[in-house]
Amino acid sequence: MRWVRYEADARVAYGLVEGEEVAEVRGDPFEGYERTAARRPLASVRLLVPVMPRTFYAAGLNYAEHVMAVANRRGEAPKLPKAADIGYRGVNGLIAHGETIVIPADASERVQYEAELVVVIGRKAKHLSEAEALSCVLGYTIGNDLSERSWQASDRTLWRAKCCDTFKPMGPWIETDFDLGAAQTIVRLNGEETLRFRTHRMVFGVAAFISRMSRYMTLYPGDVIWMGTEGTSENLKHGDTVEIEITGIGVLRNPVVRVNA
Repeated sequence: MRWVRYEADARVAYGLVEGEEVAEVRGDPFEGYERTAARRPLASVRLLVPVMPRTFYAAGLNYAEHVMAVANRRGEAPKLPKAADIGYRGVNGLIAHGETIVIPADASERVQYEAELVVVIGRKAKHLSEAEALSCVLGYTIGNDLSERSWQASDRTLWRAKCCDTFKPMGPWIETDFDLGAAQTIVRLNGEETLRFRTHRMVFGVAAFISRMSRYMTLYPGDVIWMGTEGTSENLKHGDTVEIEITGIGVLRNPVVRVNA
């Protein structure tokens, strides 16, 4: 199933993407739903962020090449994480597929994309083993973890570097039938491919994160976990369009503007 959250006729609703149409439902995928007779062309609705999470988790350094790239940039020896450690992001940064990334006027030129698989929690979960962990997952979507690198080096909590308004595109929908082992993550900047990697090649996988997190905190329906990125990224500039594809899910595409001083 492919769950989409959208706006049409000044009303927000959830629906199921079926071909080029959206089948509207009453309710939502978290609390329960029933189908209605209403159907709309997918192209006629405004896509929204597929879920507004109660808590926004982020795995950070979770791909080996990205860990090495960060270490090389800092002049340090690369050190892979020893445990599935989690961080947080601000929900204020979330925007939908097609919405505009806005770079603040005082940001440096080093504003970069990070292409990430996003796990969407579907039911309340606590004390799950790794074998049980995926039972709480509703599905998966795509995230772009925008980062201002000069601020990242100086801001103690990454509050600007990672959490500016519009710095967290997510979408376009939630895919419940997803084969992580077969997926590739592909980034295109202005139509040109800049990065491609096997999505599943994480230091710690989805089940490891959920199991460890649920030992100490309760996961709730609608929570999201961003799983990190691989490799290095290009700088974004005014007028760019960044596109992230995860095969089996879809494409997240956003234009970029820089605010004038």
